[in-house]
Amino acid sequence: MFDNYTFTVAERLMRYVQIDTRSDARSETCPSTEKQKDLGTLLVEELLAAGLSDAHLDANGYVYASIPSNADHDVPVICFCAHMDTAPDCSGTGVKPILHPKYDGSDIILPDDTSQVITTIEHPYLLERKGDDIITASGTTLLGADDKAGVAIIMDLVNFLNQHPEIIHGKISVLFTPDEEIGRGVDKVDLDKVGAFAAYTLDGGERGSLEDENFSANGMTVTIHGVSAHPGDAKDKMVNAVKVGAAFLRELPDDEFSPESTDGRYGFVHPLQMEGTVEKATIQFILRDFQTGRLQAYGEWIEEKMKKTLARFPGARAEIEYREQYRNMKEILDQHPQIAQYAEEAITRSGIHVRKNPIRGGTDGSRLSFMGLPCPNIFTGEMALHGKHEYVSVQDMQKSVEVLVNLLKIWEEKSR
Repeated sequence: MFDNYTFTVAERLMRYVQIDTRSDARSETCPSTEKQKDLGTLLVEELLAAGLSDAHLDANGYVYASIPSNADHDVPVICFCAHMDTAPDCSGTGVKPILHPKYDGSDIILPDDTSQVITTIEHPYLLERKGDDIITASGTTLLGADDKAGVAIIMDLVNFLNQHPEIIHGKISVLFTPDEEIGRGVDKVDLDKVGAFAAYTLDGGERGSLEDENFSANGMTVTIHGVSAHPGDAKDKMVNAVKVGAAFLRELPDDEFSPESTDGRYGFVHPLQMEGTVEKATIQFILRDFQTGRLQAYGEWIEEKMKKTLARFPGARAEIEYREQYRNMKEILDQHPQIAQYAEEAITRSGIHVRKNPIRGGTDGSRLSFMGLPCPNIFTGEMALHGKHEYVSVQDMQKSVEVLVNLLKIWEEKSR
């Protein structure tokens, strides 16, 4: 089926990453940066040229399109989704993608900043991809394969189906989102336009990876109120909220319950920002665990640490505010087990070993699942995300296109 097909995914990725789509958490607009629409406009042009007549970019920066069913029976509508923005953590301006053909297994020195070296010690997956064609940035920016690899894979799928009308499939919905990297990827999505029974995000890493569970997440704000006084006359009067906050943070252990000391299925409590004055200090936390019920226990644990700290600082007081962020998609996907099972079968049909690992974070798929569109995550090959060492295997991306074709065929077969 793919023997005579010329993949376009690498060429597409190398074009797409040169368009700066960095999102901005400080912005209150949607999309958070207008430049994300530059890529959206290009994708709509390419989709229209490929015959997807309903392709369009809306005012919020979302791209919608669909491919009609060519089956003679009802097949559930499937959506493929990827995000267009890149992470604010690292510059995405002036990306220069570099193709390293037939990677030989050595460390990759990036030419525009030779101090940036992608080593096989820090990135052991590279050794699995020896012989592949590897794409990196030049050393001064991230690459943007997260998630323009996913975008390119979906666009190559459209191209493949155009060239292979003999592939029988149900209706396919295409969705490209903005602002995923700042947690707003589906804030303004129109699910009526998507019109799908199930979706798959293309935003995973290693070849064969399929992710159907992720952290449940709460945010938490601790506000500490001190007592202000003139520092020259502060004895037995001043209670410094900044010092209270520092003492409180020292109550948190370094060897457990923190991102620095946990992996796998262990959750954590993470203070990620503190600011304040003598009179008032605030600390922003994120709480993460695969079992949603544990988030409450983490919160209660923090409250006890706060009470212990306040006992040392008479006159200080504190309040804690919680907010739900996202939940483990597995809670929804377990109600529709065939969605992930069909993806596993598609990966296996493509001659790949399935790798199932929980996501120590969140995705558009998590939020879509709880909005009524169950949505696991499929690999793209994107690795070393959000930094200058980001890379992707061309052959991984090509295999992902193959998986999507097999997945469409399975949904058609199972619906007969």
